[in-house]
Amino acid sequence: MAGQQFQYDDSGNTFFYFLTSFVGLIVIPATYYLWPRDQNAEQLRLKSLRRVHGRCLWYRLRLMKSQQSIVPTLKKGALLFGWVVFLLLAYKVSKLDREYQEYNPYEVLNLDPGSSLSEIKKQYRVLSLKFHPDKGGDEATFMRIAKAYAALTNEQSRQNWEMYGNPDGPGATSFGIALPAWIVDQKNSMLVLLVYGLAFMVILPVVVGTWWYRSIRYSGDQILINTTQLFMHFMYKTPNMNMKRLAMVLTAAFEFDPRSNKEATIRPTDNIEVPQLIRELGNINVKKKEPPFCYPYSLKARVLVLAHLARMDISEELEEDQRFVVRKSPALLQEMINVGCQLTMMANSRGGFHAPRLVTIENCMKLTQMIVQGLQESKSPLLQLPHFEEEHLRYCISKKYKVRSLQDLVSLKDSDRRSMLRFLGEEKYDEVMGVLGSFPHITMDTKLQVLDDEDSHNITAGSIVTVTVTLTRKRMADMFEKEQDSTPCPGEETTTTEEAQADSSKAKTKVWQNKSKGAKKTAKSKKKKLTKKKATPVPAKTKQANGNVAGNEVVAATSAVKEEEDEASDKGSESDEGEANKDSPSERDEDSDKQSDTEVDEMAGDDEEEWEALQQSIQRRERALLETKSKVTHPAYSLYFPEEKQEWWWLYIADRRDQTLVSMPYHVCTLKDTEEVELKFPAPSKTGNYQFSVILRSDSYLGLDQIKPLKLEVHEAKAMLDNHPQWDIPDTEEEEEEQEDSDGIEESEDDEDND
Repeated sequence: MAGQQFQYDDSGNTFFYFLTSFVGLIVIPATYYLWPRDQNAEQLRLKSLRRVHGRCLWYRLRLMKSQQSIVPTLKKGALLFGWVVFLLLAYKVSKLDREYQEYNPYEVLNLDPGSSLSEIKKQYRVLSLKFHPDKGGDEATFMRIAKAYAALTNEQSRQNWEMYGNPDGPGATSFGIALPAWIVDQKNSMLVLLVYGLAFMVILPVVVGTWWYRSIRYSGDQILINTTQLFMHFMYKTPNMNMKRLAMVLTAAFEFDPRSNKEATIRPTDNIEVPQLIRELGNINVKKKEPPFCYPYSLKARVLVLAHLARMDISEELEEDQRFVVRKSPALLQEMINVGCQLTMMANSRGGFHAPRLVTIENCMKLTQMIVQGLQESKSPLLQLPHFEEEHLRYCISKKYKVRSLQDLVSLKDSDRRSMLRFLGEEKYDEVMGVLGSFPHITMDTKLQVLDDEDSHNITAGSIVTVTVTLTRKRMADMFEKEQDSTPCPGEETTTTEEAQADSSKAKTKVWQNKSKGAKKTAKSKKKKLTKKKATPVPAKTKQANGNVAGNEVVAATSAVKEEEDEASDKGSESDEGEANKDSPSERDEDSDKQSDTEVDEMAGDDEEEWEALQQSIQRRERALLETKSKVTHPAYSLYFPEEKQEWWWLYIADRRDQTLVSMPYHVCTLKDTEEVELKFPAPSKTGNYQFSVILRSDSYLGLDQIKPLKLEVHEAKAMLDNHPQWDIPDTEEEEEEQEDSDGIEESEDDEDND
């Protein structure tokens, strides 16, 4: 590089290439991601939801927002302006002179490559007469023509052209710096330095610092770190938290403090309206001086949440603040559940403090349902439906219908349902049925196994148990006919129960009458019954569970069984001997071979089933890692929630007797039709029978939770083998090998002696 000459692009043409590329890199991706989607598609979606969700608050707010919003228009205008600038720059670049093209003298003289010397001279004379300065031509053009003529006729100029691409020899290398010419002008040097210093030493550090300061204040779920620490403090301090205390902790979140969140506001009118609401609500622990519950922002948020649950009418200004508080509450309660799970895992692993009780975490889930539906805990789930008021519930809970839940309302016959809801008109009744039919009906199937183990169905102490739960969602409207077909009338219920009682009484009498009836039956039937009774170890369990009464019954039953055995042995000995004599040894061998073959086939079939189950589990994990499912499932019906809420669920395993979590709650956010969830937990360290519960809770609806029992029988773990069985050689085999070795040595000695 030493001694090489450089020359900057004074014309500034390179800057237009850079600017065109830069604008294109911004405009093209921005158009793809930011161009407003088809408004007609959103309008059609809202129109399809109108029949069911037309009365919901979020639906009405969405319609108003779509009509008043000018953001899509501004986005379109900005993107169109960017495209206009990009097209103008591209047109400007296309018109620039090509200054950095390869020099070609034939092109300058308008000749074909390889023209003869006479043709070159003739063309030069023609162009000279036309462009010579003395003839009124352009001097620069004439100089280019003269240089091209010299490059084709002068030997030195031709060598320079062939070697350096220029008839005059090597020239200075020209670089374009992709900046306009006025920036590199020496007159504007101080202005350029000032702009660079302001941009890179003031504006850039301020922008990066502001972004960093805001980002470190929030967790991954966009919850303030201070709020998470607040929740952890109070859940550690109060492991058993009732609903009233939980509402106080929720509304103490820093998201509602104007000093931490600019969206939160404290109005001058709050000093008048908030105390009035407090008097209407009653006892809400106003006198409690424990910080931060006594702070104005916390008190206001608590009053607004309780007024929302009570469905009270408030002023427009407070209603705006109430929508903000209610909209933030589900995410904050989810963070509270996460904190409770973290404390539970810490208590299980480290110990030293009490983990939050199961009732605390379940109260967080219930409070989420209450806030989404705008209902208090003691209210009926039927009030989630439109046109239902408190005075209408007396028709439902009457002795004739006894409808207290949504499932009871679904199971009624259509004629009884219409008769019960006669206070509604035909149009309102159809709307109620449409809303009820859109509610979810979840079917939950569980499968218990121990993966990566030889016997997946044998649960040993300390093993990792996997509970695969398959959730299937259907609309409640699909269950109307099924419930009507499967639900019997009250008279039918009594008859079926009476028949069941009669069958059970008959079964009991048969146990006591076995002695008298045994003489009339054949020996084969007695043998079958005896083997069945021996195979069922029920009496021992009932003795442990029920005490002396069950023990007396067991003694009587066993005595009767013994008497039957004696009679059967006396009467059936001759027939047994005859049958045994009839069977030949060859037949017995064939039977044993068949049994062994069937056992081998069954074992092979079990191994194949376990292998397929393992492969399916691995495939599910791989799909879960690769696929990112949408969290848009089904819009929840909520009359008083200010934002569109999707149906999500919590799934977990709990020990309700000890009030502890067995597996951490899994937030199911992708259940559209069918979803498969794996819950893992370590089996108890002690052997025995355990009774757990698989619990499914909605985060949007009241009264749709499900609890399914999960029985666990824990066995002792197998002892570790010191030596693998395949390396254990029986003593007989070792002796035979030693004998063969000794025989071989003796034979070799005899051969040597003979030689």
